[in-house]
Amino acid sequence: MSQPAFTIASLIRDPGLDAACGQWLQEGRYDVVALGLAPDPCALLAESWENFDAVLLEQGALPEALDGLRHQGLLLPAVVVGPVSGQLDYHDAEVHLPADQLEQLSYSLDAAISRFLRRGNVEGGLPSEPGGDGSWRLSSRLQERLGYLGVFYKRDPSRFLRNLPPLEQKELFLSLERTYRDLLVSYFKDEAAANQALESFVNTAFFSDLSITKTVAIHANLIDEFWKLLKLKGQKDDFLRDYRLALLDVMAHLCEMYRRSLPVTEPAPGPRAIAAATLQDLRSNQPSEVHP
Repeated sequence: MSQPAFTIASLIRDPGLDAACGQWLQEGRYDVVALGLAPDPCALLAESWENFDAVLLEQGALPEALDGLRHQGLLLPAVVVGPVSGQLDYHDAEVHLPADQLEQLSYSLDAAISRFLRRGNVEGGLPSEPGGDGSWRLSSRLQERLGYLGVFYKRDPSRFLRNLPPLEQKELFLSLERTYRDLLVSYFKDEAAANQALESFVNTAFFSDLSITKTVAIHANLIDEFWKLLKLKGQKDDFLRDYRLALLDVMAHLCEMYRRSLPVTEPAPGPRAIAAATLQDLRSNQPSEVHP
């Protein structure tokens, strides 16, 4: 039996951005309702809140209206489109995606729904937000539609990277490279922005079943690009080895997502513990550098 379409409320005010988002949402899987051009889109959303499964937001838009929804307990899984800056627009389970990476939008929506459901069930609601009862009702509704309680990380093999048409494979892979670049650029400068870029990359990598080999290749290619640029400018490049921590972070978070996708049999270490153990193993084995 096919999965019913998710009904997505788009509160994006920019017509061009709203159209671009719609381009990347597969017909049949998502039913997008455009509310962004209405005089008061949040009021429309509140009136029909029970009819929606998730919401698309434009970063920095409608702050007061979203604050009102939050205080009424009207919470939905959310994807916020805009630069990764570390800021939160709606609630602390939202997923962020830059406008130049919309090829990943469908995967980000899956991640937003999964993350919202997990917060509502495993952690007892969105802890920093009022209206826990409202978020739980929405979670129950989504669970009923999806068929069973443990759907947090259910993936669709037809949307795996290797199963996409060649052009879509290329577009998605290049989009993932841009996300990883955002992660590296902000990794040691802006922790909040780096965390959002990390989550964005890991979400799509998991739901598209990106192989570990390709993940490592993305990292190595970008580091090589940075190394060539530094060499051209005559600047030191020895600090580039520190960016192995970013790759370890990605691997640890991917391990955690795969762990949560399986039935829990015994306690498992979290992402930080996995990253620390892997780093210790790398140090003890003295891995070779990326560059000569």
